[in-house]
Amino acid sequence: MTYRQQKALRIAGWAFLSIFLLACVGAGIAYSKRESLLQSTLERAIRKAKRDYKLNVHIGSAKFTGLSSVAFQDISVVPEDRDSLAHIQQVEVAVRFWPLLTGKIGLSGMLLDNGFIQVVKRDSLSNIDFLLHRKRDSTAVEEAPRETTRKTDLSEVAENLIDNILSKIPDDLNINNLAFRVMDNNDTLNLLTKSAIIQNEEVRSTIFLNGNQATWHIAGTADPADREYNLALYADGKPIEIPYIQKKYNLKVQVDTLRAELHDVDRTGGEFRMEGAGSVRNLRINHPAIARTDVLVPRAAMDAHLFVGKNYVGVDSSSTLHLGEVSAHPFLKYTLSETPDQSNLKQARHTSPDDEEPVGPGKIYEVQLHTGQMEAQSLFNSFPQGLFESLEGMQVAGKLKYDVTFRLDTSLPDSVEFNSGMTSEGFQILKMGQTDFAEINHPFVYTPYEKGKPVRDIIVGPSNPDYTPINEISPDLRNALLTSEDYNFFTHKGFNEKAFRVSIATNFKEKSFKRGASTISMQLVKNVFLNRNKTLSRKVEEILIVWLIENQHIVPKERMYEVYLNIIEWGRNIYGIGEAARYYFAKRPADLDLGESIFLAFVVPRPKHALDWFLPDGTLQTRNVRGYFRLIGRIMARRGLTAPDSGAYGFYGVRLREGLRHEVAPVDTTMQMEDFLPNPNGTELDDDEEESGTGIGNFFRRLFKGKKADEKKEEEPTVQSERTESASPEVAPTDTVKTRKQLRQERREQKRREKEAKRLQEEGNIP
Repeated sequence: MTYRQQKALRIAGWAFLSIFLLACVGAGIAYSKRESLLQSTLERAIRKAKRDYKLNVHIGSAKFTGLSSVAFQDISVVPEDRDSLAHIQQVEVAVRFWPLLTGKIGLSGMLLDNGFIQVVKRDSLSNIDFLLHRKRDSTAVEEAPRETTRKTDLSEVAENLIDNILSKIPDDLNINNLAFRVMDNNDTLNLLTKSAIIQNEEVRSTIFLNGNQATWHIAGTADPADREYNLALYADGKPIEIPYIQKKYNLKVQVDTLRAELHDVDRTGGEFRMEGAGSVRNLRINHPAIARTDVLVPRAAMDAHLFVGKNYVGVDSSSTLHLGEVSAHPFLKYTLSETPDQSNLKQARHTSPDDEEPVGPGKIYEVQLHTGQMEAQSLFNSFPQGLFESLEGMQVAGKLKYDVTFRLDTSLPDSVEFNSGMTSEGFQILKMGQTDFAEINHPFVYTPYEKGKPVRDIIVGPSNPDYTPINEISPDLRNALLTSEDYNFFTHKGFNEKAFRVSIATNFKEKSFKRGASTISMQLVKNVFLNRNKTLSRKVEEILIVWLIENQHIVPKERMYEVYLNIIEWGRNIYGIGEAARYYFAKRPADLDLGESIFLAFVVPRPKHALDWFLPDGTLQTRNVRGYFRLIGRIMARRGLTAPDSGAYGFYGVRLREGLRHEVAPVDTTMQMEDFLPNPNGTELDDDEEESGTGIGNFFRRLFKGKKADEKKEEEPTVQSERTESASPEVAPTDTVKTRKQLRQERREQKRREKEAKRLQEEGNIP
C-alpha cells in the first residue's frame, strides 16, 4: 500500500469516526429528550384530530418502556356531538427501526388490554361521520386555480393504503378483551375478541358473537415482514352467521369456513399488484332477489391477481375461479375517466356535430369469462343446490365451453360490446332433471298467474275448444306478432345478442330498465317451465333451459310458436289467440284480417289496457295508434308479408264486437303511449330498420321527443289535429314547443338518417 493510499484510508477512517460520534451524540440528546418529543408529537396529533376531524382525543399517559416501544394508558376518542368511538385501557406498541429511516412506521409488537370500539348510527347521524365529512379549508378551495385539476394515481393510493394496513400488523401480537359494537338504531351487533395472538408466525384468536350466541376462531399463519398471510375463519359446532345482516337486509348468509391468503404485494411498471386466494366451504345464501329457497355452494375458491393502474383497477385474466368441479378465468377492469385540466379541455371533451353540447370522457367497464373445454356433466354437477330447481338431477354427456365478453364505454353507450356463447362437442341429454322440457310437444295444462296467485288452468291441446293449431291461425296475425316481438325467431337459436346490446345501451342511457331482450323462446320458457318469482336464479335458469331446448332441438320451432300463441295474455283473463279473436272480434283466429292482427300484436305488451284504445263506437282511436299500424304494415310489406298500402294497413277497418263496446271507457288523453311500446322485450327488427331509425322503439321515442324533419310532413299535422279533437275538456292540448336541446337532437338524428339511408341505398337494401 502506497503512502497516498494509507493517508486516504486514515482520512476516511477519521471522517467515519467523526460521523459516528456525532450520530451517537445526536442519539444521546434525542434519547434524553425523547419523552418531551413524544409529548409534543402527541399534542400536535390531538390538535390536528380536533381541527380536521372534530375528534376529542384524550390520552391519560404515554411513556417509553424500551428503546423503541411506547406504552399508553386510558385512551379515549369521542367525536364532537356524537357517541363515544373508542376507549382503550392500555396499549403498548413497538416500532421497527429500519422503516423509520424511510419515514414509515411499522409495528414489530403490540400488547392491548381491555379495549372498546363502537359504531353508532341514530337515524341519519353516526359517530363515524368525520370519515365522510372531513372539514375542508373553503378559502383554499376558492383560491385554487381553476386552470388545473389534481390528478390522483390510483396505483399510488392503493399502494399507500395497503402499506399502511399491512405495516400496522405486528410480528408479535397479544390482544385481550377487545370489544366491537355496531348499533344501527334498534339493531345491535357485538363482537368480543377474547384473545388474539401472533407468535412465531402462528395466528390464534377467539371471538364471541353477541355474548355466547356463537364462538368464532381465526387460525393460520402470518409473516408481516414478508407480507404473507394464510388465515381461516370458522365457528364452533355450527356455521358462521350474522343475524344482524339477515334482520337488516333480509339476507341469510351462512358459511362453514372462510379462508383468505395473501402471497405477494408489488408495484412495477407504474402498476400496483396483489396476488392472493380466497375460498368458502358450504356457503348458504337466501334472499328473495336471488332464489326462493336456500342456495348451497359446497365449495368455491378463487386465485386472484389484482392490479391497479393510474386510473383503472381490475382482476387479471390469469386469475382462476373454481366452482365445484369446474374452473373459469375471469377478467374484470374498471377504468375511470381522467379529469382533464383546462389546457387539455378541448382534446378531452370532443364536440358533436353542429356545435352541440360537448361530451366528456366516460368510464369503461370490461368483463370477460372463459371456461375452456370441460366435461358437460361436471358443469351440471357444479350448479349450486337450490339455484336451478328444474335442472337438478339432469344427466348429460359430451363437452362444453363457455365464453362471454362485455365492454361498455359510458361516453359511447351505443357502441357497447356483448358476446356470449356456449360451444358444445358431442353434447346430449341422457336424462332429464326434475322437469321434462319435451312435455310441451304433447297436450299439457298451463296455469297463468296474477300477483303470485293462479288464475285458472288452461288445457293446451285439442280438448280445449279455444286451442288453435298454428296452421289455423291467420298468417297476418303470425307475421304481425313476429314483426313486433321477435322477427328472427325461426332463425336464431333462442337468443338475440344484438337485442341484448341495444337493451344494455338503452337502459344505461335512460338510467332505468326501459327495454328488455327476451326472445319468444325465452318468454315461452319463463311462462311454461318456471315459477313466477322474479329472482336472479330464475333468469339464469331461463337462459340455460332455452339453450338446452334450442340446441338439442327438444321442441320444434313451429310447436314453440304455436304454444306461445295459445298461452299468452291478450286481455283481462283472456289467454290464447282463440279466446282473443272471439273476445274482441267474434271471429276464429283463421279469419283475422291484417288490421285486427296488427292490433292484437299492438296490445301484447300491455294486454289489460287493450280496450282503452277503442272509442265507444267500436273504432280505434286515431291518435298515435294509426302511426303504429303504418309502421308495422310498411315493415311487413318490405319483407313481402303483405301488399303495400298507401293507407294505414287495415287500421280503419278494425271494429270491436258490438257486445263489448259498452265496456269501452271515455277517451283518456293522459295515457302514456310508451306503456304500449311494442317489442317491449327488445327483440330487434332488420338491420336496415333498426339502424335507420325506423324500428318500433325509435317510432315511439320520436313520438314523444319530437318528430324528425322528414316525418313531420306526413304525420305531425294529422296527429296534432286528431289529438286536439279527441282530448277531454279537462286536459290541455299537448305543448308542441321544443327546447333547444330537442332541436339539436333532431338535426343530429336527421343527418344520421340521411347518411344511413344513402348507405343502404348504395348497398341495395332499400328498393
